Amino acid sequence: MEILSAVSCCSNITPSPLVKGSANQAPSKLKHVERVKKLQFKNLIPPLVAAVVALSPICNTPALAQTIDIQRGATLFRQACIGCHDGGGNIIQPGATLFTKDLERNGVVTEDDIYRITYYGKGRMPGFGESCTPRGQCTFGPRLKEDEIKLLAEFVKVQADEGWPNLASNGD
Repeated sequence: MEILSAVSCCSNITPSPLVKGSANQAPSKLKHVERVKKLQFKNLIPPLVAAVVALSPICNTPALAQTIDIQRGATLFRQACIGCHDGGGNIIQPGATLFTKDLERNGVVTEDDIYRITYYGKGRMPGFGESCTPRGQCTFGPRLKEDEIKLLAEFVKVQADEGWPNLASNGD
């Protein structure tokens, strides 16, 4: 019996037919091995499904791309705009915040409107576009590319629509 119990702990060893009582215990041993294999397979299912989903075209959805664009827009905002527009406010001209009520009052309704002002500037707001003119209306700092300004405009519009929730730092 000691031989049988030592053998039963190893799932890939089958009892020898010479051991007394093994004929009766072999079917239960096989059932136990099958149960262990099923459990091992069940434990593999979640990681396999996650891998398939992560690598499938299903994850390349517009919503995922939009989320990534918004995150890039947030990063650009923190780099170029937050100095004057922290939390959607405006430290230079309080009536020209990035809140929906002020944007609408100032005739800025769409992402295109936000894009134009960010690119060319307006009033005290300098333009950040690469081809911004006249020189005095444009930032003296680094210029932004057209696609970066589009991301910023999208980000500002989304934030304005949501009431400028707190910006979480992503370690940028």
